[in-house]
Amino acid sequence: MSLFNVFEIAGSAMSAQSVRMNVTASNMANAQSISSSTGETYRARHPIFQTVFNDSMDRSISKGVRVAGIVESQAQLRTEYQPAHPMADEDGFIYYPNVNPIEEMTNMISASRSFQNNVEIVNASKQMLLRTLSMGQ
Repeated sequence: MSLFNVFEIAGSAMSAQSVRMNVTASNMANAQSISSSTGETYRARHPIFQTVFNDSMDRSISKGVRVAGIVESQAQLRTEYQPAHPMADEDGFIYYPNVNPIEEMTNMISASRSFQNNVEIVNASKQMLLRTLSMGQ
């Protein structure tokens, strides 16, 4: 594996973690939104990562990561009985998203740390290349 491939792999990981951070921010922004029906209620979303393999015959050598898609959580929505609320349904219930703020904060910290780790990989690889170039002087 060439040292230049490290930049491509780390770059794909940073891009994937950026998507993860954006999805987490969207979940956190909608955590307290309410609606009067289950069909209109926001559902937590989560990215699905997939390994990208080399084009060579040896499929054991990965070439990075990509976001294969974003799926909605199938966890149950939170309901509250508030018949006086203007958004309550005919039975007096309001519906909250299935967003768990603790899990979302954990995802945010994890995505941030993964992004930072890949930045460090890029910086270390850059330093190695610079030192290799300066060896001939």
